[in-house]
This record gives sequence, C-alpha cells and structure tokens, in this order.
Amino acid sequence: MNPLLSRLQPYPFERLKQLFAGVTPNPEFPAISLGIGEPKHATPGFIKDALSASLGALAAYPATAGDLALRTAFTDWLKTRYSLALDPATQVLPVNGSREALFSLAQTVVDPTVSPQPVVMSPNPFYQIYEGAALLSGAEPYYAASVPARNFAVDWDSVPEAVWARTQLVFVCSPGNPTGAVMSLDEWKKLFALSDRHGFVIAADECYSEIYFRDEPPLSGLEASVKLGRPDFRNLIALTSLSKRSNVPGLRSGFVAGDAAIIKKFLLYRTYHGSAMSGTVAAASIAAWGDESHVVDNRAQYRAKFAAVTPLLEPVLDVRLPDASFYLWAGVPEVWAGDDEAFARALYAQYNVTVLPGSYLARETAHSANPGRGRIRMALVAETAECVEAAERIVRFCKDARR
Repeated sequence: MNPLLSRLQPYPFERLKQLFAGVTPNPEFPAISLGIGEPKHATPGFIKDALSASLGALAAYPATAGDLALRTAFTDWLKTRYSLALDPATQVLPVNGSREALFSLAQTVVDPTVSPQPVVMSPNPFYQIYEGAALLSGAEPYYAASVPARNFAVDWDSVPEAVWARTQLVFVCSPGNPTGAVMSLDEWKKLFALSDRHGFVIAADECYSEIYFRDEPPLSGLEASVKLGRPDFRNLIALTSLSKRSNVPGLRSGFVAGDAAIIKKFLLYRTYHGSAMSGTVAAASIAAWGDESHVVDNRAQYRAKFAAVTPLLEPVLDVRLPDASFYLWAGVPEVWAGDDEAFARALYAQYNVTVLPGSYLARETAHSANPGRGRIRMALVAETAECVEAAERIVRFCKDARR
C-alpha cells in the first residue's frame, strides 16, 4: 500500500463522531446539526429540469476538457461576475466539484523528486483536503500562521525564507473556511510577489464567493491578478463550484480557471485520472452558471438567517458577522478555558445541537499553538427557524455554564 496513506489524519467529522461516542443527547430536544457545511436550501427546479432533460447524454463518454458550450458557460460567468475575459479553449476546465480538483491539482503541480522535500503551504485553520493533497503528493505541509486580530488573515511575513524557497504550491481560501475572511488586494499583491520570487503555484479556493454579507462582493484571485497587471494569471489557478452557489452539492460540479500553461498540464493529468464530467451534469451546470436570479435569492436567504442568528449569539460567544461564507467562527466563553471539545460535547449532550470544535480545523505547529483551539464552527445551512432555535439553545447553554 502507498505508505503516504499512513500520514493522513482523521477527518474532522470522524473526530467529532469519536468525541460524541457514548453520549446520549437530551431527548427533550430534537437534533439540530450545525456541524457539516452541506447546503440545505432547495435546489432550483430549472437545474433539475436541465439534468433530467439531458439523460440521453449518458449514452456517450464525455470529453475530459468538456465541450465548448460548457467552457463558454464558465467564461461567460467570469465575464459577468468579475468583468474578466478568459479563453474558453485554454484557460478553463470542468471539474467534479472543487474538492477533487484541489486534491488532483496538487498531484499535478508538486514535483516530489526534488531535494529537499517540497512544501505545500496552507492557511491555518484550513480545509483538510489541502493537508491530504500535500501529503499524498509527497510534499511536506506547512501551516502558515494566522492573525486572530485580523480575522485570522494569513501572516505571510511570518514564513521563513527557507520555507518559501522549497514551496511549490500555496492553497488559499477566500472567502475562508471556517473564518469567512476575504483576502484584500494588498494581500494578493504580497502573495503574487512571493510567487514571482519563488515560482510556486497559487490555488485559490473560491467556492464560497457568492454567499456574502457586505455590499461589495468578494474579490477573486483572478480579478486581483488583472488589477495588479498580471492578465496572464501566471502561476494562478482559481477553483469554484456550484455546490454552495446553487445548492447542488450532489451534482459535484465546478471549474478551474487561470494560467493556460498549468491548465494544459492539469488536463493531461485529468485525462489519465478519469475525471471527465458527465454530459448530463454538464447540461445542468450550463443552466446553473447562466442564471443569477437564484443566486441572489440564495444569498438573501443567508443574509436574513445570519441577521437573525448573529445578534442572539453575540452576547454569549466571541462572534461577529463574517465577510462571506455560511459559517460563524466563534470563541467559546472563558468558563470553558479554551476547551472547544468539551464545549461541543456538553452542548450536544444537554441541548442536542452539533457544532464542530475549531481545533479540528487547524494544527499546532512548532511556531504557534493551534489557532482553532477555543473556537467552534457553526454552519448555518438549515432553514432560518431551525438555526434560530439552535442559537437560542446555545444561549441557554452558555448562560447555564455561568451559574
């Protein structure tokens, strides 16, 4: 067996299952889960109609690169959303959701034969696929320190020059999971300068880009690249998905865009990997990318939900409205002495509400303590009434703990 598999750490939800083992939640309260970031809003009917109307495409093998109509749907959306003009023939590719693309991009980019061992960098806290992709590519993960006072923005200046010299791939997540933070143009400028100096590829995970709470939509890495005089998107690949934008997590549909030279190599890898998107899924995807009205409605639902829930929690938790995404990243009360696991376990036992301990989404390093310790992630994906009920239970739970 591949010996690198032994380096993988348990996924956060497996750890949560173990944490709750032996706990019988209070039967007075129906279960409410804020643990998994799985969209629960209704899938738009026109997307389901497009899927069912194209079942005939199942009779043919799909092309790994997708057909021109699909790739043009991607570039048309990028033009509408960011005023960017990309070549559908060379600068975009369909992927089966951003998760598989994040993983396979690392396998494409990383050269494990170099010495010393190459580095794949990620923010800390982070989405665990970044770590697994690094390990199974033969690289060493490096967790760049975050700055809690700046909404857990990455402190790129804290990374030693010797680490940058070995870095081949940097994962960024903007809007961030779990913090909801959006990278500014100045942060992108700094990261691009580092990429130019050291030659690493930037993978910009942007799957939460359409769920935001400010008037100005989140900045894309592609958009930042053009603003900063890099119209060729050199060493930059952005990844996005329909799962959150269009409430179709089971469709497993997204795309990557950016540097044409990397796209070419990524297509070669994917041809052998067998990553072609079904023509049926492609037809539904074209319909989804071509419509914005359902996205506006989806965003309005999240805005109303967060407006109802956040003020309830602010008096008892260290929490505030994020820039974007559908998570609340909250500090637990001082009475818990930073023990996010104990908080989550007791909340589950007493009020049957599931939240994810923040320490499961981050790592302790030689340079810093685990930045997720003492925090919890809450995914506000259920309907508003259920999320409000969960918040009210959390408020009661926190007030109980003060007595």
